[in-house]
Amino acid sequence: MFTVFGAYHGTVKTAGFYFVNPFSVSFAPGFDEPQMDADKSATERFVYGKSLSAFGGSNTISLKSNACDNGIQKVNDVLGNPINIGAVVIWYVDNPTKAVFAVENYKEYIGIQSDSAVRNVARLYPYDIFDEDAINSGAAEKTLRGSSSEIAETMKSELQKRVEGAGLVIEEVRITHLAYAEEIAAAMLQRQQAEAILAAKRKIVDGAVGMAKMAVEKLGEDDVIFLDVERKAAMVSNLLVVLCGNRDAQPIVNSGTIH
Repeated sequence: MFTVFGAYHGTVKTAGFYFVNPFSVSFAPGFDEPQMDADKSATERFVYGKSLSAFGGSNTISLKSNACDNGIQKVNDVLGNPINIGAVVIWYVDNPTKAVFAVENYKEYIGIQSDSAVRNVARLYPYDIFDEDAINSGAAEKTLRGSSSEIAETMKSELQKRVEGAGLVIEEVRITHLAYAEEIAAAMLQRQQAEAILAAKRKIVDGAVGMAKMAVEKLGEDDVIFLDVERKAAMVSNLLVVLCGNRDAQPIVNSGTIH
């Protein structure tokens, strides 16, 4: 970008030799200024400061893809549970003029906006759900753990709206880290284990009831043995103990009558 006495005069985007106004100054926010001592004169500050690019210094804006990784940040999900989440943003400069003149420093700008977008989107979803019926019916809502790809796309759309005015394009957002915060990680692990145990027990009981019912019906259909209501209840009870128990059954042999 070239300016003459503060007025914008154009941007060079292609390679080659160019003749420009000798009073023009190239400007880009990524230019590193040398650290000058306080006793330097105004002329030395002008030559070695930002205007150094007018005297042959390199001052360009790269149009290559860049990666922005702001590390791991702690946020609360929609249920209020503290979680640690980290995301990487792949972006590039599409409009160098906007990147220079619309914001003070586009690299710092996209870093701050990335943090804000990740936080705002993460607050809209729960980390996980524990409703087994909702999961089985397919009516469960999106979660950070189970729908990371869809939520990453939402983060991308949110971030693109924020940085569009700065001439930046977001190529991709990836969630690189997701976990409960340290203060609740142990408690949430116990909850997940309890939910898994209850779900397994529910399936075992459903299967055991079906097998006991099938056994009673088969005995009655084939006339193997006639059982009254009381003996059917006793047999079903024994079958449920055997099928639902965590240990191998220890049978008791009755050496007398069956009464």
